Amino acid sequence: MHESAAPAPGPTERRLVRALASPWSRLALLVLIVAGAVATVLACHPERLLSGGLPTGVPYGLAFVLFAGAYGLCTAAFVPRPVLSVAAGTLFGTQAGAVAALLGTVLGSAVSFGLARLLGQRALRPLLRARWLRAADRQLSRHGFRSMLAVRLFPGVPFAAANYCAAVSRVGWGPFLLATALGSAPSTTAYVIAGSHAASPGSPAFVAAVAFIAITGLAAVLVAWRRRGRAFAATGRQRASRPAS
Repeated sequence: MHESAAPAPGPTERRLVRALASPWSRLALLVLIVAGAVATVLACHPERLLSGGLPTGVPYGLAFVLFAGAYGLCTAAFVPRPVLSVAAGTLFGTQAGAVAALLGTVLGSAVSFGLARLLGQRALRPLLRARWLRAADRQLSRHGFRSMLAVRLFPGVPFAAANYCAAVSRVGWGPFLLATALGSAPSTTAYVIAGSHAASPGSPAFVAAVAFIAITGLAAVLVAWRRRGRAFAATGRQRASRPAS
């Protein structure tokens, strides 16, 4: 006897399948995942590691791996990286802390980039209609490594937001992750050093790390101020060149 064929899906089922597979449904899933991650981080209070230290009874190697993984997941949930990097230095010292923080940085960027590329790119790319959005997309798509390296070196750009935004462009995985690792290393190491020497704030290492953080932050403010001034000047010239109605 021949088995009876399964009935073909009706119009309602087909519409439901198309709706669930649509770019906007995938974008909504991305928003839910990120929101859930943020809520989980807020409930767990990872900043307690700064005062509580490593859990007792956990082997050092396992604690190192778990911290690097938690670092990455926390950055994907918009936890500020400086806090996590200071915690890495406090818990593991300068060398091991820097390695853990950089591993977590690359892991977090990969998680954010992968989720946004898989679930959000198709829905968001048609929205790149503004002139400055199209210009940013062209820059990232054509000069991925150089552009991402500049973003990582510039301390005023939010880390997680840059990950999700870069995924909407056509920058490749390799340039994105390599630029993230190289560009994030200086500031990450500085925060790790500050955390590892927090008990002796008068030490040369702590003073040098804090000075580096302050100087790069001031440089970022000056660059942003100059670019804002140029943008206002360009807007004024455009308005002045328009014929009077």
